[in-house]
Amino acid sequence: MNKLAWLFASSLCTSPLFAADLMQVYRDAQNNDPTYAAARATLDAGREKAPQGLAGLLPSLTLSGNTVWNKTEISPHNGPTLVKPQYNSNNYQLSLSQPLFRWQNWVSYDQAKMQVAQAEANFVQARQDLILRVAQAYFDAIYAIENLRAVRANKAAIIQQLESAKKNFEVGTTTITDTHEAQARYDLAAAQEIAAESDFEVRQHALQAIIGKPPGTLATTRKDAELTMPQPSDMNQWVAAAEKDSITVQVQQAIADIAAREVDKQRAGHFPTIDLVANQGHSKSYASTLGLVDTDFQNIGVQLNIPLFQGGLTVSRQREATANRMAAQSGLDAARRGAALSARQYYLGVANGLAQVKALKAALVSSQSALESNKLGYEVGVRINIDVLNAENQVFVTRRDLAKATLDTLMAQLRLKASTGALGEDDVAQINALLDPSSAL
Repeated sequence: MNKLAWLFASSLCTSPLFAADLMQVYRDAQNNDPTYAAARATLDAGREKAPQGLAGLLPSLTLSGNTVWNKTEISPHNGPTLVKPQYNSNNYQLSLSQPLFRWQNWVSYDQAKMQVAQAEANFVQARQDLILRVAQAYFDAIYAIENLRAVRANKAAIIQQLESAKKNFEVGTTTITDTHEAQARYDLAAAQEIAAESDFEVRQHALQAIIGKPPGTLATTRKDAELTMPQPSDMNQWVAAAEKDSITVQVQQAIADIAAREVDKQRAGHFPTIDLVANQGHSKSYASTLGLVDTDFQNIGVQLNIPLFQGGLTVSRQREATANRMAAQSGLDAARRGAALSARQYYLGVANGLAQVKALKAALVSSQSALESNKLGYEVGVRINIDVLNAENQVFVTRRDLAKATLDTLMAQLRLKASTGALGEDDVAQINALLDPSSAL
């Protein structure tokens, strides 16, 4: 038995008691997904902006010192050397500086808090993206197995019909055409099985790349699972919520706020600065009349700096900040429009998906009835082999399409919640409640 066949067989035969559901897979992804881990580290880094911004308002304390070996010759012009001292000079100084008025530092502190808010929003976006990636990979894996099962079941039915056609031809009750038609369908089913097996393995590895281990058996949707319209049932309310609360909008709003404050920060380059400064230290040096001298000093005062002209640098930076603010505001407008479009798209996706699921459930019942009728008609001679094959194929195609429509509708529900910034673990739990471990794949 090849590796793929063993993998599929194990997924069908493993006890459903050990089947992983969506919530368990999501937990595994939280612990093992490298993209989510990177987002957590980025959040930790972003939170450090707050203490960095606050540092500009707090005092700074520095200690400096040096020691120098000196060899000096002191002599009159064109005369003999009178003094030739050799000595070691040293000093140390403790300096304190406390900003009293630095408007740009206050603006930087405000920006730092906005940057933290931006980092928090980015992490929420990463968490929502993780839910969507996990759910999409999980549903893709389920559908791949459903599709492979349908293809193999269709192939098995065709084999039975091919054997029946051969026997009927041998006894003279049918023509060779039925046998050729069944053989052609069998060859097509064999090719479809190869493609389905390849897709199944790819989907398994895609889910494994997120959770960091083989997914094993997966719980599929319950047969009696009822999908409902999102609440509220008014699309305009979802659009309004997306324009206001979408994580993309929140991130872009933070960027726009930071850009607006940057204009104030650059304008502050024209303002004076006032600092409280204090120094205390000791020095040891040489004086020609006194020899080595020790000096202790302390001073405290207020320092004023007034910028007059910097070659146009401050004005240029202010124009740059103004242009960046306009660009950020345009980005915010684009984010709101994009969020509104996404909300409409996914709301309609849910509504249309529910209608499609309902229609496919009815179509499946009809297809099964048609199959039974064609089988009976074939037995009594009023239907030919191709009619039975077409009816069987229709049943499997309809069952596969129903599974896809159900999974696509569930994904649209999750994406709709994400478009309003409201997607969380509660939504994963609600989807998880629609899964049945006893029907594990």
